[in-house]
Amino acid sequence: MAQKPSIPKGTRDFNPAEVAKRNFIFDQIKTEFKKFGFQPIETPSFENSDTLMGKYGEEGDRLIFKILNSGDFLKKADDKAYEDRDSLKITSSISEKALRYDLTVPFARYVVQHQNEIDFPFKRYQIQPVWRADRPQKGRFREFFQCDADVVGSKSLWQEVEFVQLYDAVFSALKLEGVTIKINNRKVLSGFAEVIGEKDKLIDFTVALDKLDKIGEEGVKKEMLQKGISEDAIEKIQPIFSLTGSFTEKIAGIKEILASSETGKEGIEELEFIEKAIAEMPLKTAKLDLDVTLARGLNYYTGAIFEVSAPENVKMGSIGGGGRYDDLTGIFGLKDMSGVGISFGLDRIYLVLEELDLFPKAVTQNTKALFINFGDKEALYALKAVNKLRSESVTAELFPDAAKMKKQMNYANKREIPFVILAGEEEIEAEKFTLKNMKTGEQQKVDFAELIKVLD
Repeated sequence: MAQKPSIPKGTRDFNPAEVAKRNFIFDQIKTEFKKFGFQPIETPSFENSDTLMGKYGEEGDRLIFKILNSGDFLKKADDKAYEDRDSLKITSSISEKALRYDLTVPFARYVVQHQNEIDFPFKRYQIQPVWRADRPQKGRFREFFQCDADVVGSKSLWQEVEFVQLYDAVFSALKLEGVTIKINNRKVLSGFAEVIGEKDKLIDFTVALDKLDKIGEEGVKKEMLQKGISEDAIEKIQPIFSLTGSFTEKIAGIKEILASSETGKEGIEELEFIEKAIAEMPLKTAKLDLDVTLARGLNYYTGAIFEVSAPENVKMGSIGGGGRYDDLTGIFGLKDMSGVGISFGLDRIYLVLEELDLFPKAVTQNTKALFINFGDKEALYALKAVNKLRSESVTAELFPDAAKMKKQMNYANKREIPFVILAGEEEIEAEKFTLKNMKTGEQQKVDFAELIKVLD
């Protein structure tokens, strides 16, 4: 007995209606990207392993899908590592390529590789799939699309202001009101680590802090203790766990904590600049909020950090994120090339729009009219009309087989095709068509000009 076919966990098939809805989101995002002056690029699905490894922190590296070398990959394997069953050491000798984890690091590689062809500042957008060897759960997949927009070659904070506006523009276009654009600054986090005397443990500190919404305050503190951060140090930053109020009130709170840190003060100034600019140009539907525990756990952020959360009545992880990465292209040999970018989580946005019933009904409409097939002579007459309708941008099709009328009508109903057109001998002689509205059941005889008026 043949084994039942399946797909890997964390991946999905998409039916026509789902693809139509996904394309609707893509189109809205692309439209706003273009309005803001971003240009499209694409990069390969897989990169050389050394392009990706070491760029996302220890946890990120573990989630990168490695690709086995072609041919007899074990021939070049490290013998000792193979004998010791040391998977970490053997990987580099049997796998030289990996599926991309995100679009940002490949973009940095692209910028360095094509720097002589690019006009800076370079504004690019990219919409492609990425892969992560994560544990699948609601809203978290192993294969998913990212929709990124980045600017490299400018240190201006006006870019951060524009990205806040871009988030607001996209979610407003999708009619997804009430999203929160959370913002923090890596310099503020560095300031916290400085103030508590744990500057050398910045990564451990931020990785733990970034898990606050998942494991809670006590869980974060426990992880920090396990990483060697002292109880006294944790006590010094206790106020950040209960920071509330408006953006301005939160800023006032962290100013007290970071009074002795120049780096921290610089981060605060950048946050104030962005907030004041947005206050002068109010957002349409989104809310900008300061979240000083936001870290995103990635090594390459150096300034602003963004994360977008769905409306409060929807239980969902972040639906977007990003930040400033002054040193990212430096890892590929191009120094002093500041960048900042954001990403939209398509799959989670889809789930949110579905839950809130925000997809326009017209999104999933496909064929407008189905011509019934009565035989070859009638089919030819119908297909000539189909071609004319298509030239007028009306979606129409002919049922391919001269099947029973009931079968053809059921097909139209199942596909939710709003109109069925019958053309038998009587219609052919009169150069007419019988048009049936599948919703009301109403039928009328029309010529082609009248047919166009109804269907257009």
